[in-house]
Amino acid sequence: QVQLVESGGGLVQAGGSLRLSCTTSGRTFALNPMAWFRQAPGKEREFTVGTHWSGGSTYYANVVKGRFTISRDNAKNTVYLQMDSLKPEDTAVYYCAVAVGLWNSGNYYYPRTYDYWGQGTQVTVSS
Repeated sequence: QVQLVESGGGLVQAGGSLRLSCTTSGRTFALNPMAWFRQAPGKEREFTVGTHWSGGSTYYANVVKGRFTISRDNAKNTVYLQMDSLKPEDTAVYYCAVAVGLWNSGNYYYPRTYDYWGQGTQVTVSS
């Protein structure tokens, strides 16, 4: 059974940093595109960063570019989201997701592109 488990969320002051982790199990996603989305109360789930490990393409939403970085540790089956210079508007539940189908510059930002999702981890940034 495929599982994605996020961790690392919490409460941080504006300007601070957090590192989220997403550990996968049940199958190997070493070559699959992965992404981090977030969803704030009353808002739609939105894309923040995604990457295709084998192709080398990485996309960042403009609102997080220069502040968020995605990376991975294959030995641990874990993907990380380093979040720096956090702002109150970054407050949301953050989800990792994996795609097993078509993933490209035209669809990476749609939640429907992704097939597996974690349960989410809450990030709260205080002002």
